[in-house]
Amino acid sequence: MDPEVELQEQESNFAPAMIPIHGNYSLNELASEMPRFEPLDYAILNPSGENYLEWVMNTSVVLKSRGLGRNIIQYDYATRSEKLRAITIMRHHLTEDLRNQYLNIENPRDLWKKLKSRYTMVLLPKVRHEWMSLRFQDFESVDEYHFALSKIVYKLRLCGELVTEEDLLEKTFLTADPRDLLLQHIYRERGFTTYNDMISCLTVIENDKLLKRSSEMRYPEANKTDMDQDESKAVVSNVTDGVAGMSID
Repeated sequence: MDPEVELQEQESNFAPAMIPIHGNYSLNELASEMPRFEPLDYAILNPSGENYLEWVMNTSVVLKSRGLGRNIIQYDYATRSEKLRAITIMRHHLTEDLRNQYLNIENPRDLWKKLKSRYTMVLLPKVRHEWMSLRFQDFESVDEYHFALSKIVYKLRLCGELVTEEDLLEKTFLTADPRDLLLQHIYRERGFTTYNDMISCLTVIENDKLLKRSSEMRYPEANKTDMDQDESKAVVSNVTDGVAGMSID
């Protein structure tokens, strides 16, 4: 046999396309499906898990933005190509130690569940403490409270905790300033069934108060006249009520 032909045959036996990756993916497939990364889209997952929740949020956003979000949902609807792209992104944002620990996992959904099981056990007590410590009365505005509450609820749900509408309503009402009689009245009289409805109502009321306060600062004399008129009406009303309540024996 011609030595050159023999060499070509030997080289063909070691062609990259013939080398399997974990028994399923070839190097050719890996190369063709490899996403074009910037150095790092976001921070890699620390083995200690201290940034796990941020890693989960970032990974979820990146996968969804690239049309790969269904790789991490409960039911496996992703194609082979999508799975390969998704797990490549996930591995790209793990430390070398973590990549080696989960080297045998090929399905992105399985890797997602393994990491969740590993780190939520450590982080859940911390997030629960954040929830218990959160108080509506500690915030200067409804919007600030809503933002802080939303972050904690998102973390709790990532850890597998169930947070209901009733939980959100009670958290807001029970941690409000007990001197806020208006909130107590609104909560009881309107019978809110969803947190969003209640927080929207509170936002409208807060904005009305700010507008009124701003108006009083800009037009103090006009507002003083209005207040005097309101007081006069109140006096007349009280007198009228008193006369109406009198009886002749």
